[in-house]
Amino acid sequence: MAKNNVQVIVVEEKILNKIYFIRGEKVMLDKDLAEMYGVETKVFNQSIKRNIERFPKDFMFRLTDKEWLNLRSQIVTSSWGGARYNPLAFTEQGVAMLSSILNSKIAIEVNIRIIRVFTKMREYALTHKDILLHLAKLEKETKGNSKDIENIFMVLKELIENQQKPIEPRNPIGFKTSSPKK
Repeated sequence: MAKNNVQVIVVEEKILNKIYFIRGEKVMLDKDLAEMYGVETKVFNQSIKRNIERFPKDFMFRLTDKEWLNLRSQIVTSSWGGARYNPLAFTEQGVAMLSSILNSKIAIEVNIRIIRVFTKMREYALTHKDILLHLAKLEKETKGNSKDIENIFMVLKELIENQQKPIEPRNPIGFKTSSPKK
């Protein structure tokens, strides 16, 4: 059982390494998805073309030359070869839609794992968002208090300075007793 969990973690880590942030979206590229599904990129993309109506622009888009060049420089690998077209990028919804056109057992299992990774990423982001909101709230509260804290330090400084000055002798206060007359 432990070995199986290790394999799942390795697969999830591999999936995480293949998720990129492009156009404000978390996406996976056609070549990476095809590799995970165990098919050639050409065959994978032909399946997409036959079912293009299932993939609107918010599910899938083709990278621009600039995006592809930038991404390729980040990936730093030569295994991409000389593709004639820039890769297709699939959002989480696009990956989910792939399950409706790729029906192999491997494709179904890989799809489930990919969707789980996207879900974990979203949960992680939401958790951190709550923490960041809480920190921002605390920061606002302390900014309002900084003037008060400054004033407290000024008063304390004055008190300390006043204590260091020599104190002039005072006249005693209270009832004065007269010496008894003799």
